[in-house]
Amino acid sequence: MCYVAPYESTDDAFIEGDVTPIAPQVAGRVLRLLVTDNQSVNQGDVLLEIDPSDYQAKLDQERANLAAARGQLEQAKAQLAVDRAMVEQQRAGVIAAEAEAKRAEADSRRWQAVGKGGASESQLDLAATQAHSSAAQLQVARSQESAAEAQVGLSQANIQAADADVQRAQAAVRQAELDLSYTQVKAPEAGLVTHRAVQVGAYVQIGQALLAIVPHQLWVVANFKETQLTHMGPGQPVEVSVDAYPQIRFKGHVDSIQAGAGARFSLLPPENASGNYVKVVQRVPVKILIDDASDAGHVLGPGMSVEPQVKVK
Repeated sequence: MCYVAPYESTDDAFIEGDVTPIAPQVAGRVLRLLVTDNQSVNQGDVLLEIDPSDYQAKLDQERANLAAARGQLEQAKAQLAVDRAMVEQQRAGVIAAEAEAKRAEADSRRWQAVGKGGASESQLDLAATQAHSSAAQLQVARSQESAAEAQVGLSQANIQAADADVQRAQAAVRQAELDLSYTQVKAPEAGLVTHRAVQVGAYVQIGQALLAIVPHQLWVVANFKETQLTHMGPGQPVEVSVDAYPQIRFKGHVDSIQAGAGARFSLLPPENASGNYVKVVQRVPVKILIDDASDAGHVLGPGMSVEPQVKVK
């Protein structure tokens, strides 16, 4: 007959939690510090404020640059309208020059048909000269039309460049607005302020650790022997004894069992492929959720020692 112990316990267990380090996204001098050590905060609460003067000035400058870029865009659009009107004017000039050239060419042909018997040599020369002059003026009108069309293309390119400048200026304004908002360092989640290492007046750099937030949701990582896992599984009830409060028994349950021994994920995993191998019972981390971790008057935090007792039967 096989006897199974109704409980499995271990003293190799500690409280864990997703501790969130708080670091600024912009550099500057701390203007206000709004929290103290071990203070409870809610998600979105302002923890500290960095002097916003430089970032406000930068935002004002970028907004002025955006206004100037928009003005250049409007000016480019107005110039395009003027250039298109010029194209229409030059086209009308080409039509008029074509009509005049055709008339002069027809007159010259008529005078040539009459010949020297019916017209003087000076009249023939004048008609030919007028025909050549009208043809030349037509070429000039066509060249002016081509130049006006080229100017329209240049104006369209200027509009595209001005529009790109506006988009760059808008992006710079958005970045300046973000930088200004980052001067207020806010809590990403609810929890307790810990490990505060900043004071009013201190100059802080981007990414510098200022404090940490310990969330209210905590759990236990219990390193059970692999031989204790035979009948252990998720959902089983657990009683957790915390060394700091030996008279209290916190309720919890098994959340999950790690797929692998803890030693396998250490910095230097053991290498057992040797002739002098000695079998050692491994420890496997088991995650236990505490159901009543927010018990008033009892502060729990990561790293505290506990002894869980899992009911496996």
